Amino acid sequence: MVGAGAVGAFALTGDDGTSKVAPDAADAAAAAPAIDPKVLEEQRRSLAKDRASREAREAPAKGPRLMPRGTPIPTKKPKKDSDGGGVPTEGNPVPAGVAQAYAKSIMDDPSTQFGCLQKLWNKESHWNYKASNPSSGAYGIPQALPGSKMASAGADWKTNYKTQIKWGLGYIDDRYGTPCKAWQHSQSVGWY
Repeated sequence: MVGAGAVGAFALTGDDGTSKVAPDAADAAAAAPAIDPKVLEEQRRSLAKDRASREAREAPAKGPRLMPRGTPIPTKKPKKDSDGGGVPTEGNPVPAGVAQAYAKSIMDDPSTQFGCLQKLWNKESHWNYKASNPSSGAYGIPQALPGSKMASAGADWKTNYKTQIKWGLGYIDDRYGTPCKAWQHSQSVGWY
């Protein structure tokens, strides 16, 4: 049809043959009611939630991986201590729990102090009586420097976790008073 002559509008013919003037897109947008930004945000969140739900339903189920019977269970590689001292956790012939139970049994106040001792010696040696720091020469569970200091607690200081623990607790008592004070010192300066 021929334009109606008005700027921004054109003529349409309806099914009944009558002419109608339709506004252009700019006029239509101006005439449309404003959309509330809160409503738009709510719709965006709803769509995102629906998409996440759909993706979760469509994703393969994650769960324990089943292995054939008789397959050995993989073990994690031993970690190095967190302060970079290089004290290995592997090769400890006495489980840390055994050494910790012994330490707890000879402590003066295990109910308030054992947690600090546990953190301290986890950091130092992971409770490995064979732990040796190649850069400093520190040795054993308490990381005595030099390790031969522990001979004052027993001649078997190199091979007996009990001797090392006795010496370590005596050292902490003499120097810091409590394992928690030793742990606080270690946290502030990196050693005890």
